[in-house]
Amino acid sequence: MLYGDVKLYAGTACPDLSQGIAKYLNQPLCERDVIQFPNENLFVKLHTSVRGQDCYVIQTAAPPIHRNLMELLIMLQTLRLDSAARITAVIPYLWYGRSDKKDQPRIPITARLLADMIEVAGADRYITLDLHAGQIQGFFSIPGDVLTAFHTHVDYLESLLPDMVSPVVVTVDLGFAKKGRNYAARLNLPMAFIEKRRLRNDSNAQALTVIGDVAGRDVILVDDEVDTGGSVAQAVNLLKESGARNVYVVFVHPILSLNAAERLGALPVTQFVTTDTIPLPPEKAKFFGDRLKILSMAPLIGEVILRAHEGRSVGAMFNE
Repeated sequence: MLYGDVKLYAGTACPDLSQGIAKYLNQPLCERDVIQFPNENLFVKLHTSVRGQDCYVIQTAAPPIHRNLMELLIMLQTLRLDSAARITAVIPYLWYGRSDKKDQPRIPITARLLADMIEVAGADRYITLDLHAGQIQGFFSIPGDVLTAFHTHVDYLESLLPDMVSPVVVTVDLGFAKKGRNYAARLNLPMAFIEKRRLRNDSNAQALTVIGDVAGRDVILVDDEVDTGGSVAQAVNLLKESGARNVYVVFVHPILSLNAAERLGALPVTQFVTTDTIPLPPEKAKFFGDRLKILSMAPLIGEVILRAHEGRSVGAMFNE
């Protein structure tokens, strides 16, 4: 072992996923206190020493996102000040993943600021999943493992293929085309695309046309994250107007802000397939009924933590 024992710490943002990771590793989550004072300041205290240990802090960008971000930063600094040998920030869904470039005057690159904050707080490494923009990896000066739910998604989709009719993979927009091609290649399916344009500096975009053949076919509609659900709703309606048969919506991060869950739940979709990188509360899950399939990322993240601790290749998990 390159470091001391594995010590798992969890913030309050994704308790079920954290427990799943701990169960996979057969390690308990270490006890800590996270207290919010009346003035909304946060206080963290570890119950045991971590001197010389290999520590992992699990926290995701779930609402309230800024409180959860501060939780992560404070926990990282607490571990650093207690002389942990190595500290890894495990962030299933990274904050500010869309703020990755300065594409107009007088705006910030908040993803770069976030990377600096995580490093300054004390992280030696990071683990995350399916960044919205791959170049965010370059904002970090520390090493990291950027994982993907792709393999988990594909394994599940392969179990659905025998019941599908002439299936085709479709991406919500052209920006996701490269990753969508990976789904099509792995599943040995043809592809189609939704052409979409974003007309203003907001979350609204307009789906214009389907590029490819979807008439009479079952469609696997893939994306990385779903926020307000507007793009997916337009895509599903456009696919149905173009003659698509059953539509399966597959995405990684279920942000589902505002009334997104209600909007998606009303769509003529056969099944929604997502992950637990962000917890989906019951008041949102109810809109999907039995059409919702949540795939756990705990085994993937747990295995990567184990390999990082033992100094073994992560790429070897995927024959890379």
